[in-house]
Amino acid sequence: MTAVRARRAPNPARRLLATVLACEAIVIALAIPVAVAVLKVDGGTAGAVCGGLAVVCLLMAGVLRFPWGVAAGSVLQVLVIGTGFMVPTMFFLGALFGALWVTGIWLGRKAEGVSAR
Repeated sequence: MTAVRARRAPNPARRLLATVLACEAIVIALAIPVAVAVLKVDGGTAGAVCGGLAVVCLLMAGVLRFPWGVAAGSVLQVLVIGTGFMVPTMFFLGALFGALWVTGIWLGRKAEGVSAR
């Protein structure tokens, strides 16, 4: 006989945080042509930094199921804000996504409290 695993309901907060990371990856990738064409940043540098962070965002969306995923995503938010040194608008956009990230964590804790009752 095989053991049947109890399947837990998906965590809506993880889905929300993964969506934030996916949207953030798109915005970061779109910062590459802005950095190159408008701000005259070297294409290799802009591609490596912004492209690398966009890929990391997508990878982080997949590892949110692990306990350390949210903490690593929080560090990633700081790195995204740091891209503002290359594309100044990213200071604002990074802070906006950081606020969405914190809101997602807050809503997740609130939902866990409701489901525990």
